[in-house]
Amino acid sequence: MRLRLIGLWRDINFRKLWAGQTISLFGSQITFLALPLTAVLVLDATPAQMGILMAVESLPTLLIGLFVGVWVDHYRRRPILITADLGRAVLLGIIPVAAILGLLRIEHLYIVCFLVSVLGLFFGVAHRSFLPSLVRREDLVDANSKLELSNSVAEIAGPGVAGWLVQTVTAPIAIAVDAFSFLVSALLLGLIRVSESVPRSAEKRHNIWKEIGEGLELVRRDKLLRPIAGCLGTLYLFNSILEAVFILYVSKEVGIGAGLLGLIFALGSVGFLVGALLPRWVIRRFGWGPGIMMGLLLVGLSDLLVPLVSGSIVVAVAAVVLMTAQFLFGLGLVIFNTGQVSLRQAMTPNDLQGRMNATMSFIAGAVVPFGGLLGGILGETIGLRLTLLLAALGEIFSVLWLLLSPIRSQHDQPVAMD
Repeated sequence: MRLRLIGLWRDINFRKLWAGQTISLFGSQITFLALPLTAVLVLDATPAQMGILMAVESLPTLLIGLFVGVWVDHYRRRPILITADLGRAVLLGIIPVAAILGLLRIEHLYIVCFLVSVLGLFFGVAHRSFLPSLVRREDLVDANSKLELSNSVAEIAGPGVAGWLVQTVTAPIAIAVDAFSFLVSALLLGLIRVSESVPRSAEKRHNIWKEIGEGLELVRRDKLLRPIAGCLGTLYLFNSILEAVFILYVSKEVGIGAGLLGLIFALGSVGFLVGALLPRWVIRRFGWGPGIMMGLLLVGLSDLLVPLVSGSIVVAVAAVVLMTAQFLFGLGLVIFNTGQVSLRQAMTPNDLQGRMNATMSFIAGAVVPFGGLLGGILGETIGLRLTLLLAALGEIFSVLWLLLSPIRSQHDQPVAMD
């Protein structure tokens, strides 16, 4: 019996993109665990060195995030994706080779982590800018939902596979699997056959600061992009405040142990998987704007459950509440992100996709370090529970950016700008 493909699965080019992304996402989950474990178990890294390792990963967004958008708008996006994948394969491949030769040092991890993050930034902006060239704009929600589904499955199953690999072949060798996954992704991207024109912005290059300004101005002046940008900045600021004290609160004040906490995250993460199946239905049923706002409200309301849990509650009950919160968080976040990303892609001209996506990534990423710092300060001054409550309320109030804008009544797919 022959399998009949329906919808976007009929599109062989999309299947290649999806397959490559799925494989590399699983590989990245391995590095997410294996890289810090290499630092700890192989190099005996100090807490300060671990802090530096985590910091260098977030630096590229702050340093070059807006410049990446200009670059992506000057060239075809598929070659950028392939180059980024090949570059990450080579960089990650250095770690197991250096470990085998006995040459690996913590400085190598700093450099590799930074450069892999730079290439990941290029890949992320180019990928979101390439998708509207690969599928019809009315299929963007479906395409983004399928890619989010892969991401959700990787986040649920990946850590288990990563843990087994690290135990079986050691952390540095496990990273080689991720390097190989990027090679496979590059190969599949190379097999895509699609006519991709050079963005018009490549023909009229200006001063790079002027081009960055064009991307910022596009987001600032548009009645739909501006509230999304404000909403993203507010959401990520308050979410980073919450994440800064979450582990400390549930472990110290609620009494959740490491093993139970891992189970809470694992089972709660099913929300991401379920959420990836819903955006298309939610947007069709309620409209673009209301659907996006529903997802965002669910994120804030789910985090509001966390400070309701305290040490006076039985640990088993607390675990169920936290698991429910994690499930609803994943559900809401995927619906929100799939909706707002698809809306941005659908309405933005091809030659501005890179700068628009880079601007949004910069706004979301730039507030995270400040939110983490603020979360730590608030946790020490007003207490962990009040900090969590403030953060959850901030996430909920981020919906005001959308509620007080034309997005609230945006039921149909937005018309693409000229």
